[in-house]
Amino acid sequence: MNASSAKERRALILRQLEKKEEVLVTELSRETGISEVTIRKDLTILQSRNLLIRTRGGAMRRPIENPNEDTSIGKKKLFNFKEKERIGEEATKMINEGDFIMLDSGTTTLEIARHLDNFYNLHIITNAMNIATELMRYKRFDVILIGGNVRVNSHSTVGPLAISVLRNFSGYKLFLGVDSFSLENGVSTPSLEEALLNQQMIQQAAKVIAVFDSSKFNKRSFVHIANASEIHCIITDRAIPTGLPSRLKAAGIELKMV
Repeated sequence: MNASSAKERRALILRQLEKKEEVLVTELSRETGISEVTIRKDLTILQSRNLLIRTRGGAMRRPIENPNEDTSIGKKKLFNFKEKERIGEEATKMINEGDFIMLDSGTTTLEIARHLDNFYNLHIITNAMNIATELMRYKRFDVILIGGNVRVNSHSTVGPLAISVLRNFSGYKLFLGVDSFSLENGVSTPSLEEALLNQQMIQQAAKVIAVFDSSKFNKRSFVHIANASEIHCIITDRAIPTGLPSRLKAAGIELKMV
């Protein structure tokens, strides 16, 4: 198949991904008659437009996230990963040396844990095993991992034991991962166990900072966690729906966009 122009090649790549989940650079090069170097550039451009996800040797179809599906953390990390990285880095600007912070489970809160290189004295509570593992590499923070029942999908702990342990702490800055958010319905999630633990986190926090990419706005999941008024600050990307920044400001919610 001759796809000489960049527009034709990229359209072909997207059509191929409609038929199958993954394409390879070698196959695309053979089908189009274009060099593998050029095909890789095409894939990079399509990824920058959030139209696919680069993989080793090719690309895969960008999955569609369902707010009512309890998606595994392995799949969640494929959604808007660049935005999550920037959000995580921005969130660290709200942390001060010596702070007591709570990192909720999630792929965006994991990015916060990955951007703490400039800190030396932090007290961090988390219910996420993968976040606790990430924090261990610094070898200098006071890290508390809340016990409880393990949720395989989120690599987190939940349940009565987790809530009981959490009640021993208060006055921390909470960085809350979010599955769905709207001004009308607040924060919600597909998991009842996650919701109950998040409610306890919010109740005892001094400040609640929700960190999530813009795809989570104006959505509602099965289980309610909190009203929008319980969120002090939102950190998200600039693809936030039109008109929402002014509505958030009017509602008294601080908004930071990256």
